[in-house]
Amino acid sequence: MNGTGTTTVVVGAGLSGLAAAMHLRGAGHRVTIVERESFPGGRNGTLEQDGFRFDTGPVVFTMVPLLEEAFVALGEHVEDHVTLDLLDPCYHGVFADGSTLDVRPGRELMREEIARECGTKDAAAFDTFVDWLQELNDVELPHFIDKNFSSPLSLFSSPSAALKLLRLRAFAKLGPEVNRRFDDERLHKLFSFQAMYAGLAPAKALALYSVITYMDSVQGVWFPRGGMHAVPKAMAGALESHGVHIRYSTSVDHILRDASGAARGVVLDDGEQLVADAVVVTADLPTAYERMLPGLRAPWVARHGEYSPSAVVWHLGVEGTEIPAGALHHNIHFGDQWDEAFDDLMVAGRPMRDPSRYVAIPSIHDPAAAPEGCQSLYVLEPVPNLKVGHVDWEREAPAMRERMLSFLQSAGYPTAIRTEQLVTPLDWQEQGMAAGTPFALSHTLRQSGPFRPRNIDRRVPGLAFAGSGTTPGVGIPMVLISGKLAAQRTIEGLR
Repeated sequence: MNGTGTTTVVVGAGLSGLAAAMHLRGAGHRVTIVERESFPGGRNGTLEQDGFRFDTGPVVFTMVPLLEEAFVALGEHVEDHVTLDLLDPCYHGVFADGSTLDVRPGRELMREEIARECGTKDAAAFDTFVDWLQELNDVELPHFIDKNFSSPLSLFSSPSAALKLLRLRAFAKLGPEVNRRFDDERLHKLFSFQAMYAGLAPAKALALYSVITYMDSVQGVWFPRGGMHAVPKAMAGALESHGVHIRYSTSVDHILRDASGAARGVVLDDGEQLVADAVVVTADLPTAYERMLPGLRAPWVARHGEYSPSAVVWHLGVEGTEIPAGALHHNIHFGDQWDEAFDDLMVAGRPMRDPSRYVAIPSIHDPAAAPEGCQSLYVLEPVPNLKVGHVDWEREAPAMRERMLSFLQSAGYPTAIRTEQLVTPLDWQEQGMAAGTPFALSHTLRQSGPFRPRNIDRRVPGLAFAGSGTTPGVGIPMVLISGKLAAQRTIEGLR
């Protein structure tokens, strides 16, 4: 690493902040990270309660090469800091008719699964489907995801890539594109539910978001030994070994600005000033402006844009180790009324009347997550965000807990509860997440690429943003890229 003498403060030790710090330190910057919690991870946090350990944020890890890229910036490698195991199967799908279908990693294993469960016609269709996903990914990643945009006109900086996306029908609707390729309706759901990660119903999401399907259903899902929180711990450890100072249990009051308006560091809650040449902020965009940039209005889309649905998450520590037949680490229980459920979430603003739910059993691969003879469960049900929703969560939360409990019992999961924590949109809002959703702005066309809130604000030179509310968007792969893009902005701005 070449020493530049440049100092950068990164606000937040979540995945985007840690990635930004790794790329900045690799470029020779002196970096200090300020984190309000007593541990790294941000949304990728951890909860220890009554002998159980829970991952409180993302639970699906994909696209390991993007994490490797951050470590390589420091001259390190992921495998020297954390062990990631490929899960096979990646997901266990359970359908309303009682049938099941697993998602296997890679083309060959999944083709065999489809041939066995759905027939040879759909197995052959899967090959052309993967070819399509691969082409979309190869165009989108370098030209539209892993890229800083200066304006919407930047979309035309690579006309050949844009034309290829048109040829690939990337701007058609995802749900119909998947449906027309397969006869088995179960495959329609397995290969389009990922649109929820983008905050959209499959019937309304653009086909270009099938790149998320490629990331987990083809490239595979991984689990870090020690739980999801092992990843930010490993990143923080590598940074500290390279001289980066992480100040935990430290909150920022506001961004320090000079007479011209440029960022010159941060002011902490206790009044201490950390002077720097540049600042990277990873808080949710509306929160960052409201709390750290008083008097400066957030971009219009951050204030008035369309936000993704939220989720109720139930962390359970239960007695017993028996689990439903076929259950795996990641389990998706699909409701029957697919389109109607999305209308409930995004139009009517009410809990799904026929919900699909996700259940993780991390203690299968992480025995330390639960005491002997017990299991650690994570149950998620999508719900409306606070902008769309008309839900009184003080009253609805206990009722939803009872419905979730009934579902777990009927599905055969252990339910002798030793400890629990129920997280609702009100809790996400309290943590600083706009509209009470951990999934930020949805990925409509008008809120993606150069139309998403930019990771710089020309009114504040020296400031860059990272995280799910800015470029390129939501999910572990995207926020890792976000950190790198924010680092690039910072480096370019200081030249």
